[in-house]
Amino acid sequence: MTTLGEIAVVSGARLRGGDTATVITGVASLDSAEAGQLSFLIHSRYRHYLPATRAAAVIVSPRDAAACPAPALIADNPHIAYARAAALFELVAEPQTGIHPTAWVDPGARIAENVWIGPHCVVEAGATIETGVNVGPHCVIGEQTLIGAASRLMARVTVCHRVRLGRRVLVHPGAVIGSDGFGLALEQDGRWLRVPQLGSVRIGDDVEIGANTTIDRGALEDTVIEDGVKLDNQIQVAHNVHIGAHSALAGCVGIAGSARIGRHCMLGGGVGVAGHLTIADRVQVTGMSLVAQSITQSGVYSSGLAVEPNRLWNRISARLRRLDELFRRLTALEKTIKRQDGSV
Repeated sequence: MTTLGEIAVVSGARLRGGDTATVITGVASLDSAEAGQLSFLIHSRYRHYLPATRAAAVIVSPRDAAACPAPALIADNPHIAYARAAALFELVAEPQTGIHPTAWVDPGARIAENVWIGPHCVVEAGATIETGVNVGPHCVIGEQTLIGAASRLMARVTVCHRVRLGRRVLVHPGAVIGSDGFGLALEQDGRWLRVPQLGSVRIGDDVEIGANTTIDRGALEDTVIEDGVKLDNQIQVAHNVHIGAHSALAGCVGIAGSARIGRHCMLGGGVGVAGHLTIADRVQVTGMSLVAQSITQSGVYSSGLAVEPNRLWNRISARLRRLDELFRRLTALEKTIKRQDGSV
């Protein structure tokens, strides 16, 4: 049971109106909340739902507090306040300890006492699993790998040999960490020769890795994910990439080899980053953009064209194909004008 007063303390919000002893049973959106539920207003596009909400209390900014018909939890950053409050209602399974009978653990692995290794897991020789780690079903922990304290690996996570995970790392189902990078050399006869990937992967503390995301091991030096990085689902991180602390990458981002991304960066869904370039700290790249050259200054960057109605897009596309021709004609016209001006 959670009370309104407890939510105010945990969220860091200031309660205006309402009884601190009011019981809150859950969270819901402004338009669907019922009596006893907590709601929130984070984005202005949902502001029109606020006057009619039936929520028992609403997390709002100071700007929206006056229009709130229910007790208000006022926070300068409602999104942060909501995240803290919602954690009170998250269903978390009771922690287990031990090794499931179907798991295989090499005798040379070092396993702390209060660790859970789930069904059908494999832990290879020399692996170290520190205190409080939870390894879900069907995970594979490679040779000489380190899994830091209080980390959690969900189902079917593969952590390849010599990878190092920091503390409190959360890895969602299907992720693969430390597979070989795309290292190939083209021989004269046109055949590809595999280049051994001799580095590994180092992941800092408090990192989250989404489902089916892949992080390749380095070719010589390690691929590095610094503290606090958040990776969404289905992201590709190629060999020798370095991602700075507290950066967040949305789904389907692809980062080519040896790219270096700064701290506190945000990459939208589907962003592509070319290899061997650098992105400065505090850069935001909007969704579906292509980063083809280094970014040296913080700020917001975009590329590509937004969706248009098909008939309009067909006309735009036809005109785009003529840009080179039009440019050449304009250049020739400018030269003609300059010659004529010089002859007067």
